[in-house]
Amino acid sequence: MMILIELFLTFFKIGLFTFGGGYAMIPLIQEEMVAHGWLTIDQFVDIVAVSQMTPGAVAINNATFVGYKVAGFFGTAMSTFGLIAPSLIIITIVAKLLDKFSNHPLVEGAWQGIRPAVVGLIMVAVISIGKEVIIGIDGIIIGIIALVLLAKVKLHPIGVIVISGILGVLFTYI
Repeated sequence: MMILIELFLTFFKIGLFTFGGGYAMIPLIQEEMVAHGWLTIDQFVDIVAVSQMTPGAVAINNATFVGYKVAGFFGTAMSTFGLIAPSLIIITIVAKLLDKFSNHPLVEGAWQGIRPAVVGLIMVAVISIGKEVIIGIDGIIIGIIALVLLAKVKLHPIGVIVISGILGVLFTYI
């Protein structure tokens, strides 16, 4: 029972203190999972990869997979609900107050500070996961090909994932 409460509180904290969506949550999720000893860094990278390939929000998928790994079905429920509960509470309050204060200078100033912080959080996720995933020349080549396919060719991300998976298999067995 204590592990379920700990999962809920850990993911509640992540949901409460992270702005910018799932990718901005990845560094905090990684830190918490490794600090609690629930996952190794390699397991976390695998969960992030699976979370990105499955339908749904990446942070919720992460919470769901981690919860299941740590405490089965009830762990899934507690970690997922813990992650979304702060957003539900905050958005309910914000929706009530938004019309009143949306043009207030303090609110506009806060958003001006939060936006660049979100970009920084996403960059940290890219760098920390990139260091674990892009190992050796094969990983670098696949990463560059994926970047070019996404940025220059404008290939759909699903196509990039499929091509990258095929390249990974080829590099592994060739």
